[in-house]
Amino acid sequence: MALAVMLLNGSSFHSGCCRHKVLLSLLGPLLGNSKLYSSYRRPGAEPEKKPSWQNADFSFKKGIDHLKTQLSLLKKETQDYLKGPRGHPVSQHLLEQTKVLWQFRSQEDLNKWVISSDVEIGGKSKVYIKLGRNNQAALLYGTLNTEVPRDGETKYSGYCSMRSRPVVGSFNRKKYYDWSNFNSLYLRVRGDGRPWMVNIYTDPYFSHQKDDLYSYFMFTRGGPYWEEIKIPFSKFFLSSRGRVQDNQHPVWLDKTLGFSIGDKVDGPFQLEIDFIGLLNDRAHREEFAYETYDKNTPV
Repeated sequence: MALAVMLLNGSSFHSGCCRHKVLLSLLGPLLGNSKLYSSYRRPGAEPEKKPSWQNADFSFKKGIDHLKTQLSLLKKETQDYLKGPRGHPVSQHLLEQTKVLWQFRSQEDLNKWVISSDVEIGGKSKVYIKLGRNNQAALLYGTLNTEVPRDGETKYSGYCSMRSRPVVGSFNRKKYYDWSNFNSLYLRVRGDGRPWMVNIYTDPYFSHQKDDLYSYFMFTRGGPYWEEIKIPFSKFFLSSRGRVQDNQHPVWLDKTLGFSIGDKVDGPFQLEIDFIGLLNDRAHREEFAYETYDKNTPV
């Protein structure tokens, strides 16, 4: 079993944190709902004399069922990898011009996303998500409130967002999106005229720039008609440090996609999303859409 996990994600074993996560993913079902560590103890209360490991209720049936599930996922992933990208032949992958990443037709599709607002920092904005009319789209709606919490620290408030959940493989391995065959993000949306920010969150493994954020302002026109928006990857700019970073396309990195609103206008908002996909626009040859500067080099 350990050998299978090492073959799956050998790079994750370079750090103790990843070892701990993989170990917990294997032992979690085996231990049931028991805790490996002692729970919180109030000040002044006597510590438990019984070791915490004696409270563990080993459930071998759950462990075996969990192992069977993960091995079946591993088998399918191996078959898809040997056949080609995502289980398609290599020739089909190279000729592929469009690809749907997310579409919203059921509650299961909505469960792949997480919504959040400034309520997490004490704000008063509200955000909700549900299926649209005839279950043909996702409806993101709510109310924006820019009132700043009176905590003496927060200076700005008023935002709502939705963000895709990270994709994991067998044995809780982190999976990476391969967008290298495409050069544009393709969406079909219907907004209310308010501007939205399309965000690509990255988590580069071999980089000191953690949690970089690539953003693009999407201006919806409002009205009853749907609009199809094409966003070349070259239009995304790095906003986590307030500057533009050249030649850094969010194409081969681990990432999640998100939408956020924070235009400092109090009131209701809504955004309908039919699908989110990728497009290989062969007419677009731009590599970087923003002005770059030469770095000072010693003579």
